[in-house]
Amino acid sequence: MKTLVESIAKALVDDPTQVIATEEAEEDTLVISLTVAKEDMGRIIGKEGRTAKAIRTILNAVSTKDNKKALLKIVE
Repeated sequence: MKTLVESIAKALVDDPTQVIATEEAEEDTLVISLTVAKEDMGRIIGKEGRTAKAIRTILNAVSTKDNKKALLKIVE
């Protein structure tokens, strides 16, 4: 799932070398932290958070298929 989020983010930003995704397991939930360049933060979040919501929707669909929970944190 980390690679999925990372590949989506790299397709959206101007500087894909600054995209870093990390996975952490917290109890029964997989937390994926996404870090991008400061200039690309708006591209990841999108207008009114629509892009971030879309990424979270895709992540939830994949994690539900695997009977897991996943959470996306966008780190500033």
